[in-house]
Amino acid sequence: MSRIHEVATITSKGQITLPKPIRQALGVDAGGKVAFDFNGKAIMVTRAEPGEHTDPAIARFLAVLERDLAGGKNVTALPAALAKSLQQAKKRRVEISEEIAGDVSL
Repeated sequence: MSRIHEVATITSKGQITLPKPIRQALGVDAGGKVAFDFNGKAIMVTRAEPGEHTDPAIARFLAVLERDLAGGKNVTALPAALAKSLQQAKKRRVEISEEIAGDVSL
């Protein structure tokens, strides 16, 4: 494959638009997913296959969760109020890039 050099501008929210020649070369379109790998010197962008997730923190968390579920440890029902709140939130459309209004406590 021939070399493609394109420049993208970073928005104030840290977002970029992948230039069309890059999207075409990766075979991705609207809704497609790409993965970014940084080796300390360069970033490689690749098409992410469906279901692919390479975040090591998430992978470790899922492994701990799987062990807990298998062993029946640390697993309890959700409090009724939280379950109801989650069911209601499921019906609302969320724009992921929207700023969070108000105080947030974790």
